[in-house]
Amino acid sequence: MKTYPKEKDFIKSHSFFTKKEWDSTLYYTARHLAQSKNIELNTYSHFMRGTAFYQKKIFKQAQSEFLAISSHFLFASVVQYKIGTSLIQQEKYKEAIPVFLAIQKDSTNLYYPYLGKELLNNLSVCYLLLKQLDKAEGYLLKYKELVEKSKDTLKLILLYNNLGTMYYEQYKDKQAIPYFIKSYHLAQKTKDLSFKKDAALNMAVVEENRNNLSKAIAYRKEYDQWKDSVNDQNKVWAVAQLEKKFAVKQKQKEVNLLTAENNTRLAERRGLLSSMTLMLLLLAGAAYFYRQKTKQNKIISEQKAILDDLNATKDKLFSIVSHDLRSSVNALKSSNSKLQKNLSTQDYSALNNQLETNSAIANGAYNLLDNLLNWALLQTQQSFFYQESAHLLSLVNQVAYNYEPIMKNKGIVFENKVSSSLFVFVDTDSFKIILRNLVDNAIKFTPENGTVKVYSQAFTEGFVTLVIEDSGTGMPEEKRQELLRPTVLLSKKGKEEGVGTGLGMQLCKSLIERNGGEFDIESEVNKGTKMIVHFRLPVVVD
Repeated sequence: MKTYPKEKDFIKSHSFFTKKEWDSTLYYTARHLAQSKNIELNTYSHFMRGTAFYQKKIFKQAQSEFLAISSHFLFASVVQYKIGTSLIQQEKYKEAIPVFLAIQKDSTNLYYPYLGKELLNNLSVCYLLLKQLDKAEGYLLKYKELVEKSKDTLKLILLYNNLGTMYYEQYKDKQAIPYFIKSYHLAQKTKDLSFKKDAALNMAVVEENRNNLSKAIAYRKEYDQWKDSVNDQNKVWAVAQLEKKFAVKQKQKEVNLLTAENNTRLAERRGLLSSMTLMLLLLAGAAYFYRQKTKQNKIISEQKAILDDLNATKDKLFSIVSHDLRSSVNALKSSNSKLQKNLSTQDYSALNNQLETNSAIANGAYNLLDNLLNWALLQTQQSFFYQESAHLLSLVNQVAYNYEPIMKNKGIVFENKVSSSLFVFVDTDSFKIILRNLVDNAIKFTPENGTVKVYSQAFTEGFVTLVIEDSGTGMPEEKRQELLRPTVLLSKKGKEEGVGTGLGMQLCKSLIERNGGEFDIESEVNKGTKMIVHFRLPVVVD
């Protein structure tokens, strides 16, 4: 490519394009296109913009940029190929087929050796999704010859899956099943959880249709395992993204403060070169700036202390949560081994008990992850919060309904004595999180055939009291004081059975405080526990 020293925006955009920094590429190409009349550079700018949108998975906009490029462009065949793949991503398969066929006809273009194999694959996918299976088969078999020579594992998995699906939809099981099996075995060698999940699901469907239920169940279990792993990955990624955004914002504040300091120093240096009169004025200004600098340094120090506390909390949180998740996964693996043994011996009573155990472990892990996500949203101030007048009894009934199967399984008697005339001024979503965690704790620490009560009491003017009382194990005074302590760090994890991370209780206290409420605990060892929450009443306007 020629050099264009005067086209600064184009040079910057090309630099960011080679570094694959797509947002910066889009910004500088837009600036270039708004000012430049150079047709050649504008064509390259549209190509870079189309590629950037394509990489960011904004396919409609990518297609629009690629369509603005002339057919005489050096990379015209690549442009047409990306237009076709953009149409596939938009599920416009009929429109994509002519684009790929046109590229395929021109086998003399420079990039055909690279595109030829992928054209076969894309055409086969389009015909397969359009249910034109005869055409799909021809392209799939041609593509198969090329991919098997290259021994590309991921492409082979997708190819065998597509071949199996095509034959399966034509009820050609003898031809379809071997491809599903090949896809499954290759998926076991990859680290991609999605491939493993899809391959296991295909095998489960095959064995179900064969009426081979034991194998079908085994594949279903494997599918659920990979599905849960993918979901866990997504949740961890979501929390990591929140942490990353928070860290970037804090870093930007520090950069802004340092920039202000540098500007101040530069102003002070220039002032020293002025006249004596100006020097006197600058001395007064320097004194002012010195005070401002002291204040800014104090702010930075305070922010650093807060960041250190947050990092310590985050590190401890991840340590505790990872320990609990590992314990849950190990318990689930152990329980699944027993489940397989009971399945082989057809001990249905033990099998039912084991399934209930698995469900309890999964629910516990899910609640832990849900609390973790809500806690992260609260810490980064990204959670939606809106207080309104809400019917207290209805909210309690909604939460209690979800725990009826668990309480029934433990033989726990649940009593809801909340007054039907009471309303509270709360954010309903955070109120449900608070009540869910408190009811969950009450059930957890209540033995079989025990009692859990929820009732309301009068407190002070403008407040209503909600009590969650259980007939469980209770707690010593030092443990009660620890739970009430308003600390940023989570409570320590003990060795006794049933003690959790303390994340749920920390989340409850934070949400109660945000709703303008108060929290208290009454408990004695072996005499049960009362979790007491005071909420505001709605303001009545005359």
